[in-house]
Amino acid sequence: MKFRFPILIIDEDYRSENTSGLGIRALAEAMEREGAEVIGATGYGDLSQFAQQQSRASAFILSIDDEEILHGPEEGPAIEMLREFIQEIRFKNNDIPIFLYGETRTSSHIPNDILRELHGFIHMFEDTPEFVARHILREARAYTDSLAPPFFRALLEYASDGSYSWHCPGHSGGVAFLKSPVGRMFHQFFGENMLRADVCNAVEELGQLLDHTGPIAASEQNAARIFHADHCFFVTNGTSTSNKMVWHSTVASGDIVVVDRNCHKSILHSIIMTGAVPVFLTPKRNHLGLIGPIPLEEFLPESIQRKIDANPFARAAQDANPGRKPRILTITQSTYDGIVYNVEMLETLLDGKIDTLHFDEAWLPHATFHDFYRNMHAIGRDRPRCDQSMVFATHSTHKLLAGISQASQILVKEPKGQKLDRHIFNEAYLMHTSTSPQYAIIASCDVAAAMMEPPGGTAMVEESILEALNFRRAMRKVDAEWGDDWWFQVWGPDEIPEDGIGEQADWILRSDASWHGFGHVADGFNMLDPIKGTVTTPGLNLDGQFSEWGIPASIVTLYLSHHGVIVEKAGLYSFFIMFTIGITKGRWNTLVSALQQFKDDYDRNLPIWKVLPEFGQAYPIYERTGLKDLCQSIHETYKDNDIARVTTEMYLSDMAPAMVPSDAYDMMTHREIDRVPIDELEGRVTAVLLTPYPPGIPLLIPGECFNKTIVEYLKFARSFNKKFPGFVTDIHGLVEEEIDGERHYYVDCIRMRRDYDVD
Repeated sequence: MKFRFPILIIDEDYRSENTSGLGIRALAEAMEREGAEVIGATGYGDLSQFAQQQSRASAFILSIDDEEILHGPEEGPAIEMLREFIQEIRFKNNDIPIFLYGETRTSSHIPNDILRELHGFIHMFEDTPEFVARHILREARAYTDSLAPPFFRALLEYASDGSYSWHCPGHSGGVAFLKSPVGRMFHQFFGENMLRADVCNAVEELGQLLDHTGPIAASEQNAARIFHADHCFFVTNGTSTSNKMVWHSTVASGDIVVVDRNCHKSILHSIIMTGAVPVFLTPKRNHLGLIGPIPLEEFLPESIQRKIDANPFARAAQDANPGRKPRILTITQSTYDGIVYNVEMLETLLDGKIDTLHFDEAWLPHATFHDFYRNMHAIGRDRPRCDQSMVFATHSTHKLLAGISQASQILVKEPKGQKLDRHIFNEAYLMHTSTSPQYAIIASCDVAAAMMEPPGGTAMVEESILEALNFRRAMRKVDAEWGDDWWFQVWGPDEIPEDGIGEQADWILRSDASWHGFGHVADGFNMLDPIKGTVTTPGLNLDGQFSEWGIPASIVTLYLSHHGVIVEKAGLYSFFIMFTIGITKGRWNTLVSALQQFKDDYDRNLPIWKVLPEFGQAYPIYERTGLKDLCQSIHETYKDNDIARVTTEMYLSDMAPAMVPSDAYDMMTHREIDRVPIDELEGRVTAVLLTPYPPGIPLLIPGECFNKTIVEYLKFARSFNKKFPGFVTDIHGLVEEEIDGERHYYVDCIRMRRDYDVD
């Protein structure tokens, strides 16, 4: 299978008719006759931009006889330019071959710090172009042959082998699609290689994901090395499944578990499936609805014990097993809004007090590759090992790295003197993985890990941080130019570095800083990950006070989506974007431009039919409404209902457990439930997860009681949905029914005991 990795020549005489130009072109032609692709350039141009070619090239050939190199002393500007260029390449790539060549100058003219980065020095006209070409191509091919990590290499070999297969899937390498017109469209869209690589787990030469053997095992071991973990397990159906695997390998029925209240719903599913008894640690929130950190004092063993004592089910579980420690701690690292924890502080506090420490790092797989995040992630280079507690980290490779959708992995760091029982772990793994895994996802896990091998991974993370900061700087520049006029803000520290990425200390949360809105925070315990950007819109401040006018984020994100800009999530007056390793200057500059367009259309109060024509056609009620008028109408509804207070308090309110979650779920599966209208919910026990979007975080779990604040929010959502179609507040767990043209909302609750008496 042929891949395009051209050889890049930089020589100012490349297109000249002098002796130098004729010589280098003769070399290029000799390489082309050997089957190589050659690209010639006549100058370095922007060094950093040219060095980006390291990901596309198989070798660099650099002239040292050019005028810019010859001019001046050996350690003058010319040599410095060469040095900077090579440093730019090596910043991302230690291995790509770099050759220097000259006619009059030799290696004696080049400083040692440059020479040691080279794969060779060519003195032109001493050997034939054909010989020199073969020498260069040998190094270039050795480099490109080394790129593919273990599983991807095996998959490439299998897909290019040309063997007939009799195993599933039934499309047989894409052949079935060619028998149908629509199938042929599908084949042309996804391509031959994707479909040839879609094979079943009966292909022995590719290894087995289910028992971690062969090239798959080699790739998992390679990823474990790259991420500095003792073990790595690839998962092909997302970190939701990775979390469940960790839990089912660790937690049994009746175990006490300590859980971040604002965890991902997969953790709550795990609580239900394992029959665990949860006690929750509650994060702070500010009035913008952004999730802050769990206070350090909540992690104190004595604080956790008080929570156990206050929970009748946890207290009973502990009384039944005196001396048994909580089985697992799971926290969300980072939070959905980018707050991370100092893991070493947590490990020092909880090592041996809780059997397993699990960090759901779905949004943080990049952190191990840059010192900017030191101590602020679970597993990495030079991190101390716990004495007693096993450490798990679950990564969404597809979120921040280069995995395709559903690519995930589980990392393990063993405590001193203890090994992970891989056989027991794999029983849980098999419980949740598919027996027909998608090999393209496995390959993307393999490749995503290989891409993060330093220095390349470190460079990509640094580039992400830099782009995120450049976006923040651009937004502040626009704000300054608008002066007293309104503009969007980016949530974060008041002071950011003027250039570069700065230091971790610039992003540490401090109690004396008002920007975050979380009040008191422990010194050095939390940081905002700068690649997570929350853009705030006018209308609401950190104190929860509404201004006279405002721009709800739902309208801004609707506008952006109609202009080809899709954001990650939106709150009442904020929306969230991420600077992954795939984000480019073009993307964030397009976002800034689109926000400028929104401001212009808003200030002119252009009608919806003009600025959002498709939306106006779908909802004619808004067609003639001005954009500013629509914003104001929704803003006043939020303000009149004090919805910022309600949405903050409902997550911080006391959710009283009436049943163990697994028992409540059992009653639902047996249909021992009532479908209860919103107005009658207070005091009832939910049988389902209740999850408002935004922010997409479960509000109640099975077995907990509805309180007044939560019911108040549901009543607001009902009236808001009726008043503003197209901006519906989506709440998973609500049952909607239309009766006589009216939408009615219900929640499935545990049947009350008196109903049993009647029956």
